Amino acid sequence: MARTLRVLVQLMGWSCVVIGLFHVALGNAAIPGAGSAGATVDSWGRFMGASFVGYGLAWLWAAWQRPIPATAVRALSAVFLLGGIGRLISLAVHGPPQWFQLALAAIELGLPPVLFWLAPSEERATLTGVT
Repeated sequence: MARTLRVLVQLMGWSCVVIGLFHVALGNAAIPGAGSAGATVDSWGRFMGASFVGYGLAWLWAAWQRPIPATAVRALSAVFLLGGIGRLISLAVHGPPQWFQLALAAIELGLPPVLFWLAPSEERATLTGVT
């Protein structure tokens, strides 16, 4: 379980950094269906992309710790879950988005419980001497 946690935390970190940089570089073009959303949404999207890079770096910081701190994994997972909840609110208020956004919502709602469960595994393994 500790190895799975380490892989998932690193994957989360690098994925968020790459996705964030993609949004900074491409703006509206990075969001399916938002190509003509205008300068305000483009500016907001690029800013949020930079924020997502920072979020990814926080995941990578956690991955570089020995052991990975369970508190950090739980906090970062809670932020990810909140994003999924935000997508559900948008779905309820505005209807279904482009299909890829629905797939992202499934990941954002499904992965955090796994991460919450795995969060203490590396700390526990360090205490017991089992890796």
